[in-house]
Amino acid sequence: MSNLKTTFAGLELKNPIIAASCNRTNSVEHIQELANAGVGAVVLKSLFEENIVKQTDSYIDDSTYTEGLDYLQLYLKNHALDEYITLIKGCKAACDIPIIASINCWNIGEWVEFAKLIEEAGADAFELNIMSVQTEIDYVYGSYEQTHVDILREIRKAVKLPIIIKLGSNLTNPVSLTYRLKAEGANAVVMFNRMYQTDIDVYKLDYVPGHVLSSEQDLALPLRWIGIASGKVNSIDYALSGGVHSPEDIVKAILVGASAVEICSVLYQEGNAWIGKALEMIGEWQDKLSYLGIEEYKGKFSCKHQEGEERFNRTQFLKYFESFQK
Repeated sequence: MSNLKTTFAGLELKNPIIAASCNRTNSVEHIQELANAGVGAVVLKSLFEENIVKQTDSYIDDSTYTEGLDYLQLYLKNHALDEYITLIKGCKAACDIPIIASINCWNIGEWVEFAKLIEEAGADAFELNIMSVQTEIDYVYGSYEQTHVDILREIRKAVKLPIIIKLGSNLTNPVSLTYRLKAEGANAVVMFNRMYQTDIDVYKLDYVPGHVLSSEQDLALPLRWIGIASGKVNSIDYALSGGVHSPEDIVKAILVGASAVEICSVLYQEGNAWIGKALEMIGEWQDKLSYLGIEEYKGKFSCKHQEGEERFNRTQFLKYFESFQK
């Protein structure tokens, strides 16, 4: 098989497939299975600030003092962190692939100190998920993006390990934010985090979960933005997340400038065996086109090339319907 090695966030990966944070990455046993299946790296199941806050709320009532609330929230965070540290150490002892810790948060809080402990536990990198929906009527434009910068700045002061920022798709200009994150010491960005999907059952008149898993149609958005960003902001690595359901999707991600992809939904749909099949196909594709490795074609279709810029910056699609007949 041809060379599938890649570099992402300063980490040397044997191939570009990264198992994304999910329930398939929440135990040493699961991560060993993924490593045996051939993934290049694993992002551990995230610590969610939102879940810790909800847990705290479930234990309190109107009579709870503020000091008691703060203590309870800190206790729950520390308990979750202790379990997380154990997971990191167990994975590092059992596997020889990079182990990336993950935190989902929306403010700085205690996460800076936690980041230090995660680094000491031996994690190879740190993925920050900073994602929320901005709905305040007095919202100040740009403050959501500034939150990303502020959190990164404080954590970068505290740790030396590579920091990866997983962005949400609800951004006006991911390119500008990526440039700012790079200036503050981010080693890589992931485009994009999958937002919680909700739907409505019109017969039961109740909220129900929407489509939990991604589809192939979801690939277009991160493909476009990585194609644009990688052509404009270099010296930072990109990973594509969302809509990867075939080996060809991985090749597409690399062609627009990604160094790696994060997969999740396809693992639930196809199982870990999909990883080996995907790697085999990519190797065969490289051989067929006489590519010796990923670096030879990475970014070939990014915005740094004129045709790529014209394609990715286009907003109207009327001309694509010219071939359709009534």
